Amino acid sequence: MGRADSSHYIALSEQRRMRGRPPVILEHAAMTQCELCHAQGEVVLWQNENCRVISVVDNDYPGFCRVVWQQHVKEMTDLKTDEQQKIMYVVFAVEQAIREVMQPDKINLASLGNVTPHLHWHVIPRYTDDRHFPNSVWGKPQRKLARLAFAERTPADWQTRLSMRIQQILN
Repeated sequence: MGRADSSHYIALSEQRRMRGRPPVILEHAAMTQCELCHAQGEVVLWQNENCRVISVVDNDYPGFCRVVWQQHVKEMTDLKTDEQQKIMYVVFAVEQAIREVMQPDKINLASLGNVTPHLHWHVIPRYTDDRHFPNSVWGKPQRKLARLAFAERTPADWQTRLSMRIQQILN
């Protein structure tokens, strides 16, 4: 581990100590291999210094977005209160934009991080005839995908419209 890496971990630990939390030393390997820290090929719909909104490539769920905190932290409680409010404001803005552009029957919000322990929220438009409904999108499929129904209800330029609406809400 180089000097820059060490000072980064010391700064993280100092931030946690100042907030009254025990310091956490993140393993160097975990950070250097984090797919959200070193993302490539993302379709970024919006971003600022705190977080970014990306379009998740999933043909079964057009409009599926992920709100990613820019700094490598694992849990919401690793953030200061104002940072928690900032990320949730973005999550709710993305939900609003998806509802307006995609017109789903339901929205699912999820923050798991079991596979990728980097703070991020999934914002997923759901339809009563989607592949997994009413189960989680990660659950057992309930039916074959009704691609024709998706094609009929999904605007061809949904990604552009979604990005524009998110920007309107957040900027």
